[in-house]
Amino acid sequence: MSTGRIVSSAEAEGATNFYNMRGGIIAPGYLELQTNGLRGFHFTHFEDEESYLKKLEDACTYLPQTGCTGFYPTIPTVHSDEFKKILPSLRPRDFANGASILGAHAEGPYLHPSKKGAHNASLFHQASKPPEEIYGSTAKSNDVLKIVTIAPELEGTPKLVSDLTSKSIRVSLGHSSASYAHGLEAVKAGATCLTHTLNAMASLHHRDPGLAGLVTASPSTLQKPSDSPYFSIIPDGNHLHPSVATMLFRSNPEKCIIITDSIELAGLPDGTYPGHSQIPHNQTKLGTKVVIEGTDTLIGGCAGLDECVRNVMQWSGCGVAEAVRCVTENVASLMGLKDRGFLAVGKRADLVLLDEEGRVKETWIQGRQVWVAGS
Repeated sequence: MSTGRIVSSAEAEGATNFYNMRGGIIAPGYLELQTNGLRGFHFTHFEDEESYLKKLEDACTYLPQTGCTGFYPTIPTVHSDEFKKILPSLRPRDFANGASILGAHAEGPYLHPSKKGAHNASLFHQASKPPEEIYGSTAKSNDVLKIVTIAPELEGTPKLVSDLTSKSIRVSLGHSSASYAHGLEAVKAGATCLTHTLNAMASLHHRDPGLAGLVTASPSTLQKPSDSPYFSIIPDGNHLHPSVATMLFRSNPEKCIIITDSIELAGLPDGTYPGHSQIPHNQTKLGTKVVIEGTDTLIGGCAGLDECVRNVMQWSGCGVAEAVRCVTENVASLMGLKDRGFLAVGKRADLVLLDEEGRVKETWIQGRQVWVAGS
């Protein structure tokens, strides 16, 4: 009888069911820290709970073909009433044939107007605004709300960071023009990640490194060397030049996290599509790139997590294990996940079968095959 978990060789003794992996590479299922939607469904599109959950299940069923077996649906800046309405539906849950929802990532509204990107700056709030007033009851614990992105230059940020992290809600820094000093202060208060590094962030300057300088923060400036933050990158070929993505990855691969930052146009044909509650503009999709119509302002990504992993392999020359770590072990370590992200006895048997170039051949969830390439 399947336990849905990885068992020891002793526990497997006497097993009669075997599966030929045909020389493939077995890796933990991929974990996505930041995705705003896919296949026509943006996670801010809430009409009623029943239809929302149906669309969530459809998205979860699609994701295994990208190798993703668990993800954090990301809600960008919306009105506080919408946060309060949407977030309760994003509590962690499993789906029989799809990726698990691991909880919500709130990207806003504690962001800085100078780096608003595609966010609606009129909905931004100062860090002095209590999170319960923004997110409702989900801000009282980490049962649903797992990570929040904030701009550290906002007045009152250290207190906000301490408030959130005291409830085991992770804090990431982004959509910000903050200096290195502002970022360092937030890290010392408990922030543990950078959101899509160098995108919607001050540029890396040799005398004024900004938030990106925290990727390799000197141990002498931190309370302990392990406090250097994790950092996410979007290696889709649009958000970062391949050489810059490689530089970031190679600078601290043990803390690098690959994300897609995908929006609802991921998986849809190219064209121009209407906006929604977070993007009050038409959106133009061309391949993996999506911009506000008539501009060069990037809205989000349309590449799959598997494609982003392969890009890092190709650009940096790293092996499968190094790149896959950025969507498995590193995410699990940042988020404190104990049941997945590693190939170890007792962990969930959420697995992907890869070829040597990082292409996903099969995806398994809790020991069950749920997707096969070409099926």
